[in-house]
This record gives sequence, structure tokens and C-alpha cells, in this order.
Amino acid sequence: MTDLNTPGIHSCDHWIEHPQGRIFARSWTPAGAAGNPRPQSPIVLFHDSLGCVELWRDFPAALSAATGRRVLAYDRLGFGRSDPRRDLPALDFVADEAASYFPIVREQLGIGRFVAFGHSVGGGMAVNCAAAFGAVCEVLITESAQVFPEERTLSSIAEAKEQFRDDMQLKRLERYHGDKARWVVDAWTESWLHPEFAAWTLEGVLPRVTSPVLAIHGIHDEYGTTTHPEMIGNLSSGPSRVEILPDTYHVPHRERPAVVLNLVAEFLDSIG
Repeated sequence: MTDLNTPGIHSCDHWIEHPQGRIFARSWTPAGAAGNPRPQSPIVLFHDSLGCVELWRDFPAALSAATGRRVLAYDRLGFGRSDPRRDLPALDFVADEAASYFPIVREQLGIGRFVAFGHSVGGGMAVNCAAAFGAVCEVLITESAQVFPEERTLSSIAEAKEQFRDDMQLKRLERYHGDKARWVVDAWTESWLHPEFAAWTLEGVLPRVTSPVLAIHGIHDEYGTTTHPEMIGNLSSGPSRVEILPDTYHVPHRERPAVVLNLVAEFLDSIG
């Protein structure tokens, strides 16, 4: 169907069959892109800890329009419209997305070469996907990603955990995740605040990323200092660009959409 907020962009819903349940996805495609004899690689979006396809709001359609590329987003299993999960994720859940879930998403959606774009913990998942699929990942884009459990990260998550004891806060999340909302909160807070998760880091993964990297971060990000994008830029093996946005917090694509869209479009154009 045509996206009403972004003329010329067509959206389509998809269902992916996974051994653990069905995964919901949506794609946004510029008009005429299907007839291009040399189509550009699609951009795959990896959502944050409380996110889902719907919480990207109008950003995917705007990103498709700004770049002229197909954009795909999916609800991780347990989130949004995807099937629920019984147990909380294992503590290696960031790397496991690239090992157990994205390969099936990629296969069933017919994704060949791709651009990985991840927000927050989705940025860590995008890093792992870029490392695991280096031959076909053309570009890695991280936004507000974390490289390790920084004290600022953990204290903000602990504060959020307390806030979600309020039923009204949880009901807001239920609009997007239904009766999975409590699981979504627990999957975030109990994983990050688990004592054994303190050893988690992307330091060993980033050197295996050989594609060009754009790391975007807000200067006032309440879930991580600029140490994270700087490490992403310095430790990855490909050419990198780090953009620290002034007057910006944890969700740059919602707070400063025009800036983020321009940065992404220009970066993709610069690497051909």
C-alpha cells in the first residue's frame, strides 16, 4: 500500500516463519525501484530494547524517500506483532540475533547485499550482523549504540525499571507489544542489569567489521557517553565517520530526523 505520510513510498507487511515462532516485518519501497535493473541494497533496521516496527513511526518511509532505497524493519521475536517468547533471552542475545534470527529473516525476505542500521541495542546487533555477513554488508550505521555496559547506561536502565512498576507506564507499552509488554521490559532490564552481563562488550566484534561505518550519537544521550561511537569508529576495520549531534539525546531519528536522514543519505552517496 502507499504510505500516506510519504507520497511515492509503498509499504508491505511480511511474515517470516522461524522455528520458535512467526516474525513480523514491513518494507518500504520507493515507486519505480522494483524496475531498476541495478537496484541499490536495502537498509535493514534493528530496533532498540523497547522497540518494534510501529515505534519507528514515519522514519522508515522518510529514510526510503531520502535514500531512494528499500527499507526493511522487523519485530524481534517477543516484540511488537511477532510471536511471544516463553523465556527471557540468554545473556548472549546481542550476538545471537546475528546467529539465530537475522539469517532466517534475510533468507525469507530475499535480502542479498544490505545496509545494517541499528538503534541502541539494535546497533550492537547490527554490528554483529555486519561482522557475520561481511561479504554482503555494504555499510554499517549505528545510532545511540552501546559497546559495553557503561555506568550511565546501567543507572538509566535501573531508573527505567522503577518507572515501569507504574501500571500506566506499562499500558503505554502495551499499545505496541500487547500482553508481551511486561516480557519486553524484563528482557531489557533483567538482561542488562544481570551481574554476568557486566562482561559483555563489542570490542572483539568490531575489528571484524570491514564495511564503511557511520556512528551517530547524541551528546546528551542518557544511555551512553560519546565513548561508544568513538570506540565503534576506532575499532572497526573499515573507513568510519563519527557524528556527535548537539542538543540531542537517545533517539536522534525522532529528535532530529532531518539531520539523521541527511547524514545517512550523504554517507551512502559518498561510498557509491
